[in-house]
Amino acid sequence: MTESQEHQTSGNYPPPKNSINPDTDLGWIKRLLPVARSHRKPMIIGVCVGSVALILNVAVPAIAKEAIDSTIAGNREELTVWALILIVVGLGRFVTGALYRISLFRVAWGVETDLRALLYSHLTKLSFSYFDRTQSGQVISRANSDIRSIQVLLAFGPLIGMSIISFILAFCFMMTIHIPLTMVALSTLPGVYFFGQKLRHSVFPLTWVSQARLAELATIVDENINGTRVVKSFAAEKQQISLLQKAARHIEWVNVQTIKERAKFNPVIEALPRIGMAIVLLYGGLLAIDGQVSIGTLFAFNAYVIMLQAPFRMFGFLLLQTQRASASASRIFEVLDEKPEITDLPTAVKITEVRDSIRFQNVNFSYSGSQSLDPAKGSRARSEIITNLDLSISAGETIAIVGMTGSGKSTVARLLTRFYDVNSGSILIDDVDIKRIQLHSLRQQIGIVFDEPFLFSTSISENISYGKPDASEAEIVEAARKAQALGFITDLESGFSTVVGERGYTLSGGQRQRIALARCLLEKPSVLILDDATSAIDVGVESLIHESLKTSLEETTTLLIAQRVSTIALADRIVFLEGGAISDEGSHSSLLSRNAAYAAIIAESNPETVKEIS
Repeated sequence: MTESQEHQTSGNYPPPKNSINPDTDLGWIKRLLPVARSHRKPMIIGVCVGSVALILNVAVPAIAKEAIDSTIAGNREELTVWALILIVVGLGRFVTGALYRISLFRVAWGVETDLRALLYSHLTKLSFSYFDRTQSGQVISRANSDIRSIQVLLAFGPLIGMSIISFILAFCFMMTIHIPLTMVALSTLPGVYFFGQKLRHSVFPLTWVSQARLAELATIVDENINGTRVVKSFAAEKQQISLLQKAARHIEWVNVQTIKERAKFNPVIEALPRIGMAIVLLYGGLLAIDGQVSIGTLFAFNAYVIMLQAPFRMFGFLLLQTQRASASASRIFEVLDEKPEITDLPTAVKITEVRDSIRFQNVNFSYSGSQSLDPAKGSRARSEIITNLDLSISAGETIAIVGMTGSGKSTVARLLTRFYDVNSGSILIDDVDIKRIQLHSLRQQIGIVFDEPFLFSTSISENISYGKPDASEAEIVEAARKAQALGFITDLESGFSTVVGERGYTLSGGQRQRIALARCLLEKPSVLILDDATSAIDVGVESLIHESLKTSLEETTTLLIAQRVSTIALADRIVFLEGGAISDEGSHSSLLSRNAAYAAIIAESNPETVKEIS
């Protein structure tokens, strides 16, 4: 993407202004505050307008009290005035109530949007090792249901908070009317707090387990959708349905336990304020009979008692949603707190092309999940995939890397692009360690085509121009021509506008590989890596591709990871890997004549073409 396009994109869809607080010792709300502050304008409007709405809400019973007392006293003029005031206050309450709800919901949805952007942005920065050990369903769950749990709390929490402020205002007004009656109204509230705490402590661990179980279910669904061809080819539908039902049963059990805990405490939490109201009606009625309070006062007092009940009727929901949001925030922060293993150094330089050689100097590497038993120590240690690799590739040279499965061929490509960092040794481009090169510029100069290419569910044209969105139609067509994809694309009903299915499965394996190759060739990288990139293409088409590549790649440093003799034919030099180290190198004919292991691999992969290259 060009700088102008990046600017345009960022202008239309600006990134979040703030991220979460990085201090992991803080509570989840404090960590989320910087994101919420980004939406301070609607928040301030909501709080200010909401405060007016609260004052008007609390004023209604007081105005009604005056109106009732005026009626009993037979004062028609005062009754008319109070009735008009009540109508104005009601309209004001309607308008301000609508405004503060809209403002607070804007904050909730804004925070949700920011969290999604922050989470996705952070995921793009995480190293491949994170995705190697993390299930996709876990990530999807955090990006959807977990963020939604926080949004629900942010949407309804302030409304409940407003009702709590109403409680305080009503309490203050009640105290000015009759202190003993107020104390009677509040007599049951300590019990509400006690049972609320019991509910919180019992629901929180269940909420955490529920979110984890939902993530497991998302993983199963995701894997079955993406792996549906494997499932169907092994007729394993019943097995997978059973697996999903098991996960669903786990979710059912957790949710039933949560409902049981809520069933224990929520009725008590909601009933206690009503009991308090009954006591108030009894005591207040006796006071009214004795003439110690007016009928209007008793009406206002009962209205305020209802106002006192509102927060406690929603108390159970607030507690449950708070626990869900807390658990969800913890799971989201787990991702956001994950540190990328591969990052740019402060002094990293930008490169615009690869002018000189590429050198692997005494490189050793092992994947974090690969372990083997160390007989000397009697414990498990990382099994090295690459061992003491020394390899120099001249600018413009084409080399083929050949070896048995597990010999480290593809790993060489992953290390050169810094998908992973070496355990020891160094990789140099133009005599600069790739750790000192900006990741973005490094990967811009290296094009890689995998044997299993990934296509996006969009048009063929957009798939080819993925790395260069501003490419002209002529450039896209030329890239498709070089990859020998132009023929089958033009035969399609919609041509380059044809939308491929998810992962490109509406196309054949060979067609997907040719589109992936065109996508890479369009960028004209300084270094090209073809990792079995033509393995699904028939030999006739492959030979045409090779003819095209010979002219296209004259000045491009190329690494061919392949077993096919027809692909190896493109190479100026062949490097043979065994056990992650170079055991031999040279031309095809020389290796074939002196290296039995190389000859065996070639014979196995190309039984009819072993002697085609001399």
